[in-house]
Amino acid sequence: MSSEIKVFDVWPVEGVEVLDEGLKRYISLKPVIVPHSSGRHEHRRFAKSTVSIVERLANMLMRPGKSGGKKSKALTAVKNAFWIIHLKTGRNPLEVLVRAVENSAPLEDVTRLSYGGIVYFKAVDISPQRRVDLALRNIAQAARENSFRSRKTIEECLADEILLAAEKDSKSFAIKRKIELERVALASR
Repeated sequence: MSSEIKVFDVWPVEGVEVLDEGLKRYISLKPVIVPHSSGRHEHRRFAKSTVSIVERLANMLMRPGKSGGKKSKALTAVKNAFWIIHLKTGRNPLEVLVRAVENSAPLEDVTRLSYGGIVYFKAVDISPQRRVDLALRNIAQAARENSFRSRKTIEECLADEILLAAEKDSKSFAIKRKIELERVALASR
């Protein structure tokens, strides 16, 4: 019996590492059995970067609507999606999630500037914290939208989106959003 702590008591954190140097400090791979911090990170600046990436994904699934505020339901969906990913690929789903976040995190965005009533857009770099937030938001949004009025469950849609984003597939909603954001930013340089 090993004494190491695993995510959902199944998947180890040891072999997983963040390859993107800019995101290393902002993707937390803390070994926790059940990712639930009860909001203890809310009182300090940049403290959400210490929250496990699995819990942040579950928090993004809890949007207003059918599953708003139901954290146990969101955690169950993430756990089942991890099992689907593990069965499809045979890899550690935590590693697949980290690759998906790295691949779908946009590098540039646009901001509005107005001079004398004239509004124009200027390309700006995105902070690493916002890059991770946008990637997780787009992955969760894709899962919610694909499962709405569909035969596929939220778990299946979440697993599919994570797998597509990890492979940099253009069918992934998160990758499409990243490419679109960076294309608009390139046009407004």
